[in-house]
Amino acid sequence: MSTEATLHAQVAAHESWAQTRDRAARTSPGRQALLAKFELQADPNGVLAPAERAARAASLRKAYFSRLALLSAQSRRKARELLAEADQVDAERADLADHAGLVELLSELGL
Repeated sequence: MSTEATLHAQVAAHESWAQTRDRAARTSPGRQALLAKFELQADPNGVLAPAERAARAASLRKAYFSRLALLSAQSRRKARELLAEADQVDAERADLADHAGLVELLSELGL
């Protein structure tokens, strides 16, 4: 999606949420669907007692969000590492440019 299309979508989303009176009600179907997905994963054959199914589904939900948090942390770490590497390359490039400038100056001075 282009930057402009993304911005149009963000404007529309913000305007839509500004008109939403009950945010919890608006997002309830999505939350219920996600919980149902975890319950189905926990008990695909529907043989567990409701309390046991709910407990297992809660664990699956926690695992899912913990996995997302782990992926987010790994992504942030990788971004930090890449930025540090880029800073190092920039510093080395600046040192080389300084060295090249010095070599040129010495050459001009006949040294």
